This record gives sequence, structure tokens and C-alpha cells, in this order.
Amino acid sequence: MTHSFGFSPRNTPIDRPIKIMPLGDSITDGYLVPGGYRIDLWHRLNKRGYPFRFVGSRRNGPDMLTQKQHEGHSGWTIDQIRRQLEGWLTQSQPDIILLIVGTNDMIRYHRVEGAVGRLRRSIDEIFSHLPQASLLVASLPPIGQPSINERVLRYNNQMKQLIARQQTPEHHLHFVDLHPVFNLDDLPDGIHPNREGFRKMAIVWDTALVPILNQISARLK
Repeated sequence: MTHSFGFSPRNTPIDRPIKIMPLGDSITDGYLVPGGYRIDLWHRLNKRGYPFRFVGSRRNGPDMLTQKQHEGHSGWTIDQIRRQLEGWLTQSQPDIILLIVGTNDMIRYHRVEGAVGRLRRSIDEIFSHLPQASLLVASLPPIGQPSINERVLRYNNQMKQLIARQQTPEHHLHFVDLHPVFNLDDLPDGIHPNREGFRKMAIVWDTALVPILNQISARLK
């Protein structure tokens, strides 16, 4: 089946590459698989012909991943990431941010009931610095330990509701549901995806990104 997205990026030059910031904790960093979901996402977006580049203060990934930049920080909580947002966003000026955050809060049982409030403050912080950016916030993958996964499910549901309330014409805010694509075989340590799990993540990100990239490309050309 052929899909038409109403835009031909290869034939429509734009002023500059679209800057995408992968932002979060060890899942963004690519723990167990250096490069993580960014490997397959880079390949899929390149195949579509989008002029883009990953941005961030950190770098990792295999040789085949020519754009290794990201802002994934292993072990960091929601608040730890929020406190550094101003510097990262000012330096990189991303057009699109792919945010996955909260796994460490859930695992450590760190003020779990207030986690979605801390996420809301992070979203507000991002838009205070980059009001025109597109922010895609993803649900957390499952956790192998059932009691922790219950926290993850509650947080994901609260996140979905929060983003529905926070969406406005002025702010380009989107919920991306990653949790259902995984099974426990994709999480060898019960937390972090393996290569197949990251491949599944990339497909979901890619699907969510296509209409946003089309819109930004049309704006920049």
C-alpha cells in the first residue's frame, strides 16, 4: 500500500535542517544498545528524505548512526532533567523535542504521586523557552516488576490526561503512546529495551513525526 503524506521533502528545499532533540533518561541514551531508538528513527527519516539533524550535548551510537547527538541522561529523574532544560534548549534550539521521562521516578518510588505535576512543570519550562517548538511526550515502556509497572500505568494514564488538558492552538504538544508496543521479551533487564524494542519505538516515533515534519518543512521552505 502506498501512503501519501501530502508533501515531498526530497523535492522541496527548506532553509535549514529541522532540529530534533531526543530528550530523557537512559532509554533515550540507549542503555544496552548505544544509540537506542535513534538508530532506526534516523534511518527511517532519512529514507523519507527529510532534511533533519539530531541535536543535544551528548553523543553515542554505532558508526552507521552518523548523527549521534542527543540529550539522554542515564539515571536522571524528571526534576533533574527539568533543572537543565534552559541550558540545553538555549544551546540547541530544537524545532522538535522527543521526551521520555519518569522511569527513574517510578523505579525509585520517588514522590510518585507528584510525578505528573513535575512533568507538567517540565512541559511549561520547555514552552517558556521555545514556544514554537513541537513537543512529543511519550508514555513509559513497561517494567518487568509488576508493582513498579502498576506505577508506570498510572503515570502514563495521568500523562495522557495532562497532555489532553494542556494542548492549545499556541502550543504544539502531542502524546505518543509507546507502552503498548512492547512485550517483556523486548526488555531483557525488565527496564531497558533491546534492539528489537528500540526498533519498535522508532516506528512509533516515525509515525508521530511525519505530519509534524511536513508542517515544519512547509513553514521553513
